[in-house]
Amino acid sequence: MKSVVLASSLLVGFAACGGSDLDPGSGDDPGTGTNTLQVNGSARAEPRLANARNGGEFTTEFSVRILLNGAPVSNGSVLMTSSTGTVVLAYEPDNGGRWRGTAAGYDEVYVLDVDSGNDSVNDVRVDGPSIHTFSEPQAGATVDAGMPLMVKWSSSGADTAAIDAENLDKVSIDDSGSYMLAANALKSEKDKPRENQITITRTNRVSPRGAIGGSEFAVTIENDISVIAMPNPTAP
Repeated sequence: MKSVVLASSLLVGFAACGGSDLDPGSGDDPGTGTNTLQVNGSARAEPRLANARNGGEFTTEFSVRILLNGAPVSNGSVLMTSSTGTVVLAYEPDNGGRWRGTAAGYDEVYVLDVDSGNDSVNDVRVDGPSIHTFSEPQAGATVDAGMPLMVKWSSSGADTAAIDAENLDKVSIDDSGSYMLAANALKSEKDKPRENQITITRTNRVSPRGAIGGSEFAVTIENDISVIAMPNPTAP
């Protein structure tokens, strides 16, 4: 299981009303802007426990890179808003300069607002993927790593999806709700069981209308499950 460290960020709460633009199913909105900024932002939710089943069992990290005439923008305000509040992102100059923040939970729908002087990109909304959980294999199941393994998950239809396993680099797949892992996608040992993690990552994205070409705002959710590969005398 990945360890997640909460970054410092300011959370401004508000009461969400029923039927608001922040409810799951509200849809995407490319927003508005001055068409002067390049904005590449993400809200990425990772589970705090295997096969997490509700929004409270995730942590969501925000990252936004903003360029004006090819140079990083370090002044202004960058906000991520969801049904539980608004996170004010902080500029971090390292690694090319990004605005970052973190929030407990996963709210699915996120709105990005960027303002820097006379330049802005506002009200960009992504209705992210719903939470997916694994139905096959069962958590903690003992499997034969030398055989293909069917992986099934609830929810489907994200813009993009990927699967990752111990002996398999992350590969793009259709978000159909099932995928057959090839034989030896999991790691095994000769004389003892070995724990393996399988991860499904799903993403929805929008190209902001008020930003220049190459801009994107994406909402991603990961979930994972651990299984046990039985001993395999032929393992490397």
